[in-house]
Amino acid sequence: MKAAPALYWDSSAVLALLLAEPRQPEAERCLRRPAVRHLVSSLGWAEVHAALARVGREQRGAEIAETLAALAHSPWGHTDAVPHWELIARLAQRWPLRGANLWHLALAKSLSQQLPGLMMLTFDVALAAAAAGEGLSATT
Repeated sequence: MKAAPALYWDSSAVLALLLAEPRQPEAERCLRRPAVRHLVSSLGWAEVHAALARVGREQRGAEIAETLAALAHSPWGHTDAVPHWELIARLAQRWPLRGANLWHLALAKSLSQQLPGLMMLTFDVALAAAAAGEGLSATT
């Protein structure tokens, strides 16, 4: 039996969906794809919660409380996987990414060894270019 395709979401994609950002319709389409396994890493989860807490403190406390409640029942499967150390070093030489984005790219590339056909959803332009360059079929 063939495993369902997987879509790795970085925090930019999750936040676009949750905060009604301009790319929300694209994120919603990806979320509604039939028979797709949606994944978020512990780093992505931390980034999402940090951003939501910041927005809540700065302006939209009640709205963010509702968003956090909905997030608790989210469709994302959590992965505690970590990227391969040597892969991080190689990708750092190849792509000019911030540390967290390098980590997301390396994790997606590492997961793709176990989940053939894994795609990555990111709305960060540099990360999307690197993911496409690594054959992860970035969907931005």
